[in-house]
Amino acid sequence: MLGGLSALLVLQAFQPVAAPVRHATATTVRATLATTAPVIDGRDDDAVWTSSPVIDQFLEAEPTEGAQPKARTEARVAYDAHNLYVFVRAYDPHPDSIVSLLSRRDDQTASDHITILLDSYHDHRTGFEFSVNPAGVKCDYAIYNDGAEDVAWDAIWDVATRTDSLGWTAEYRIPLSQLHYSVRKDGVFGILIWRVIQRYTETITWPLYRMSRSGLVSQFGELSGLDGLARPGDLEVTPYLLTKNVQGPASSGYDRDQQVSAGGDLKYQMSSNVLLNATVNPDFGQVDADPSQLNLSAFETFFSERRPFFVEGKGLFTFNVNCVVVLDCNTGEGLFYSRRIGRAPELADTYDDSTAVQATRILGAAKLTGRFPNGLSLGMMDAVTDRVGGAGDVTLEPRANYAVVRGNQDYADGNGSVGFIFTGVNRETDASSSPYLHSSAYAGGIDARRRFLGDYEVSGSFDASRVAGSRAAIALTQEDPVHLYQRPDGPLTFDSTRTSLSGSNVELRAAKVGGKLLQWETAYQRRSPGFEINDLGFLRQADEQEWTTWAALAFRTPNAIWQQLRWNVNYWQYWSDAGLPTERAFNTNIHTQFNDRWWLHMGGTLGQLGTTFCDRCARGGPAVRQDPYIAPWLQIQGDDRDALLPSLSVNYWRGDGGRSYSLSVSPELDIKVSARFSTSVFGGYTRNRNDTQYFNTYTDSADALHYTFAHLEQRTLSLTWRLDYAFTPNATLQLYASPFVSKGTYTNVRELARPHAVAYAARYQPYGDTTVTGDPGGFNAQQFRSNLVFRWEYRAGSTLFLVWSQGRDGSFPIEGTRSFGGDLRELFAHRSNDIFLIKFSYWFAR
Repeated sequence: MLGGLSALLVLQAFQPVAAPVRHATATTVRATLATTAPVIDGRDDDAVWTSSPVIDQFLEAEPTEGAQPKARTEARVAYDAHNLYVFVRAYDPHPDSIVSLLSRRDDQTASDHITILLDSYHDHRTGFEFSVNPAGVKCDYAIYNDGAEDVAWDAIWDVATRTDSLGWTAEYRIPLSQLHYSVRKDGVFGILIWRVIQRYTETITWPLYRMSRSGLVSQFGELSGLDGLARPGDLEVTPYLLTKNVQGPASSGYDRDQQVSAGGDLKYQMSSNVLLNATVNPDFGQVDADPSQLNLSAFETFFSERRPFFVEGKGLFTFNVNCVVVLDCNTGEGLFYSRRIGRAPELADTYDDSTAVQATRILGAAKLTGRFPNGLSLGMMDAVTDRVGGAGDVTLEPRANYAVVRGNQDYADGNGSVGFIFTGVNRETDASSSPYLHSSAYAGGIDARRRFLGDYEVSGSFDASRVAGSRAAIALTQEDPVHLYQRPDGPLTFDSTRTSLSGSNVELRAAKVGGKLLQWETAYQRRSPGFEINDLGFLRQADEQEWTTWAALAFRTPNAIWQQLRWNVNYWQYWSDAGLPTERAFNTNIHTQFNDRWWLHMGGTLGQLGTTFCDRCARGGPAVRQDPYIAPWLQIQGDDRDALLPSLSVNYWRGDGGRSYSLSVSPELDIKVSARFSTSVFGGYTRNRNDTQYFNTYTDSADALHYTFAHLEQRTLSLTWRLDYAFTPNATLQLYASPFVSKGTYTNVRELARPHAVAYAARYQPYGDTTVTGDPGGFNAQQFRSNLVFRWEYRAGSTLFLVWSQGRDGSFPIEGTRSFGGDLRELFAHRSNDIFLIKFSYWFAR
């Protein structure tokens, strides 16, 4: 027996010894060169995966930062000259409980998912995300400013997923041609691997991503050993062919017109750091319509950009104005607002031309973007739009050129930056357009930020603008609600002889942007009366100073009651540039996710504390004293792991000593019918009573101005229905349908008497013109918008769109006696404007 054992030991001595498994550290891993490319099938049986270091030190980022995860995760990374490969094994003791939902690409559903995040420049500020769920649905995003996401960015990449008895896997092939990087020996990328286990609402990452710290890319680990990477591919071309069936105007008997057009997109990698994007005759018919709104305020409505060419890469061109945390930067204001390019003809309403197109044709657009090893980012965009003519050959929109240049220099490993921007608009105005539109508009700015001691940051910006045009055009600019130079009690002087207008804006900010418990910010900004950026930017109001302060307590560790809780406190004050107080308010709000994963959001505002005046309410008239208001709100949201996800929002506002109020109720129900079919219904009902609704400004026989206000009783009903059906991860059907009705009646028309009076009643007096006060009328605005889109990505980067869009509109000068049901029936009795579109694109690469 001893002899047999000795023989066995001798045999074992001559057996090859398996190489020990190599492991990554807590923050670094070395990529393995793949001599043979792995087959992208979701299996780990390729030779390269057996020799690659194992990344297994994953930790929980949420709900408990730094805790051991509920399930194990392992990852491996390899590369060759043209591709990066990643294999992730997501262990799960209950594979039948893995949440896997089919949806359209880039639709981040409530599923399990794995995301690979790469900082290919290794600048700690920018990056790319490649996400997939167990059903194989892909999402990809570009990252800018250390955490902001560009959701329109789409790359060409492969991934395969498999679910088995151990859990599920994701195997990636990411072509290096889709990334931007500097070719150098022994290259280093930043990397973070992100896993979500949906049923636990658990986020697991390697390396550990700390929610208590600011920034995302700055927390990435390092992927080293990337030696011998090839220069990115030179050229990608995506031509398209489109046919569109469009209904003509009433004057033509609503004849239908069959339109055929062609265009295309181009991407040319001029170097490993510089990318040229161009589009010729673009069409965005597959994009959802804007939501319906009835705007009775003095300010323009902001609509977010949805067109892919302009959304992709928007982070580099962003230069915010009036952006502080207390406002959550949600005003949309900034020096570059791409919706100005290709908008509806500006003078269609001026010339009462109902036949005008809905969007000005973009002849062509190009943008050049680059990121260099020294931390310099540079972007340039130029677009040309066509002239739109109307009846009698008047110009409804002149041919125009739009340009923007943006640069930003990072330093101190991304902890500091200095940037600049320049925008310009030049129009070919003529006799019919020069009285209304600027012939040129220029704006420029510089901005800087510096983070120190890890969690603290100071930042600031300075902007300047200049617009030029005819005397009539500049007079309109002075009188519009952004400026209101004509206010009789204001310090500004209206000058009808001006042919240009200039102004500036300055913003300063100090903040604690990280920390486990406390964060805060305080900021000051001032916009001079002549600051005007609305030719290519977006600004609601010039002539304003603001001081805002915000603080938040964040409790991120789960306890017996909640998973997380955040409590915010805000205080802000506004003045005109001359010092007139216009707003003073205190707000607090709290956001709690309970252990059953339901959310409770609630808060409230006490406004107009002390003496304040509204310098915009009379639309060019004197400033009006304001009374305090109260504005509580509440939102309840269900557990997004369930098949039925309900939510309810309630907003209330009460002011003018109880004479005015607004109540808005918005229920929503999201339904996961199956793994491939989901739908949602959103409703909104608002009851608005406004005792100080601006009505009109009248001039009497003695040329005296009368600024009138009315009592308004308004009701608004809106519904939004969305339906999503995924045949496969690459073939989907989406429906968007939204009817909207808003109606109201004006009564008790009064004019301003003593607008600065303390007593509410003393500020107004009856208006003497009985032709106005006898029957001031009202309104009934009806609108329906819908899109039905079939999208098929029949090969990587190549898509087929089938689109049916419908619009219906109705408007009446009285509220009417019908119920909302009657209004909706009437809405659908209006003639529909139907557009049928087929768009075919094909992706080529060299």
